[in-house]
Amino acid sequence: MAPFTTRPELSGTFGAVSSTHWLGTAVGMSVLERGGNAFDAAAACGFALQIVEPHLNGPGGEVPIILKSAGEDEPVVICGQGVSPGLATTDAFRALGLNMVPGTGLLPAVVPGAFDAWMLLLRDYGTMSLEDILSYAIGYAENGFPLLPRAVASIIPVTDLFREDWKSSAAVWLPNDTPPKPGMLMHTPAIAATYRRIVDEAKAAGSDRVAQIEAARQAFYKGFVAEAIDRFYRTAELADTTGRRNGGLLRGDDLARWSATKEKTVSREFRGLTVHKTDAWGQGPVFLQQLALLSQFDLDALDPMGADFIHTVVECAKLAYADRESFYGDPKASDIPLDILLSDDYARERAKLVGSGASLELRASHLAGAAERLATIAARAGSEVPYGPGGGEVTYAAVPEIEGDTVHLDVVDRFGNMVSATPSGGWLQSSPVVPGLGFPISTRGQMFWLDEGLPSSLKPGMRPRTTLTPTLVTRDGDPYLAIGTPGGDQQDQWPLTVFLRHVIHRHGLQRSIDAPMFHSKHWPGSFYPREYELGRLLVEDRFGPEVIQQLRERGHKVSIQDSWSLGRVCAVQRRNSQLYAASTPRHMQSYAIAR
Repeated sequence: MAPFTTRPELSGTFGAVSSTHWLGTAVGMSVLERGGNAFDAAAACGFALQIVEPHLNGPGGEVPIILKSAGEDEPVVICGQGVSPGLATTDAFRALGLNMVPGTGLLPAVVPGAFDAWMLLLRDYGTMSLEDILSYAIGYAENGFPLLPRAVASIIPVTDLFREDWKSSAAVWLPNDTPPKPGMLMHTPAIAATYRRIVDEAKAAGSDRVAQIEAARQAFYKGFVAEAIDRFYRTAELADTTGRRNGGLLRGDDLARWSATKEKTVSREFRGLTVHKTDAWGQGPVFLQQLALLSQFDLDALDPMGADFIHTVVECAKLAYADRESFYGDPKASDIPLDILLSDDYARERAKLVGSGASLELRASHLAGAAERLATIAARAGSEVPYGPGGGEVTYAAVPEIEGDTVHLDVVDRFGNMVSATPSGGWLQSSPVVPGLGFPISTRGQMFWLDEGLPSSLKPGMRPRTTLTPTLVTRDGDPYLAIGTPGGDQQDQWPLTVFLRHVIHRHGLQRSIDAPMFHSKHWPGSFYPREYELGRLLVEDRFGPEVIQQLRERGHKVSIQDSWSLGRVCAVQRRNSQLYAASTPRHMQSYAIAR
């Protein structure tokens, strides 16, 4: 009998798109069919996902993008991660009696970076007009989109908060003063009006495509959008996870000073492939560190569905994520020794710590300062209890233990262009809607530490060390694979497992995604209140009782999860003159198209 998959391996020669929502994927393919390239398709898909998955991302969020253009030799990162406000100092939070940045409300806001990142992508790599790209998002916001059950489940816990305090959010998300129903046609006309005004101001700059994009950037970061954000964050005081009402620190000047940037990728060779990630302002290098560690083991001899495979992958993850906590942060503020962390010598030394039993401690690197920083983080993590919903990336009612946080998209076209992006932030349940704009602002500032001396300690104008981490893989310099997932701290666990199954064990992409999944909760979480449990391992029950028992005998604290509950991996591929697309069946909304 052939190995089980939920759908055939989708392939074609024209284009391939995969995203976490069927409408986003359809938008991406529509753009390709209208003559756009992969970068046009990715931008249109990204803007559409802001509308149809508003509990997972929005216009006020952020996005890292990795792309490989057919016209350039090397992949490029576009950093759409906004920075902390100029007023966001440790002293400012300490004066409020806080030991952590809250998870919700006005205080954790950072500059919304997604819009400028998409504009930079369009300007330098796209071909279509801004109006064409935004038309899909505007259409869904104006004409309606089917509201996902999980979006409703994100609104229900904050219904009273919206009614009593976040009234601008109530006006959008509580039609007729009641929570919406799953599947109902939801409208967000204020967002449509915001994007229409941006398009109108862009067109007023003339007919030149680049001039229009620059005018749109001006409207968002120095024009009416920035003015509305400044006005709201200067004057409002609203409830957050501290249990009190607090004002905001974000100002229009913060938006005006910031812009998205292009950077080199951080990469590592693995089995004839080159895996590209963002720099350490994201957690992306932890994927590469895991590959370096796993290269010290004979993975070919391990059953990818067996306990030995899971144990080896998880134990290497524990070491790599301990280094994430000790070293990662904005390179502008910290000296991050990535050349050492990604070296073979370092990996060989660290891999010696992997034994036959599960580690139940955070194992710091031998590099200078690592043990002290990790001890500080471990002592602080989980020490505060959130006062209300929204403390992490997403709070779901009625769906406990199912994690989700953001969206993801991958596109490859017939020209040899490939892009992977993980938009997030601006969650409807985590910060109040900005009046006049129709959307909330990212609360990514909760990822900073208020303790001094850490690579991700709070400083004005710095990027939080985000969990957002798309992956792009090249082979002999050509685009080969784009892959990613939502999932916070799981974003460099689930795709890694899929990657290993596909590359080492030669399983097809869809089969690798469909197979049972697992992840660890061993290290401090990246989101308020930073909870974790040493040795905790979540596995889908499809692994079966024998594998689960073997893991427990090794000392893993196994939590059995529902059969199709872990991971939302999407991927596209270019190989053997064909294009491929795959997406997870989990949560019943991701979709892939290839033709």
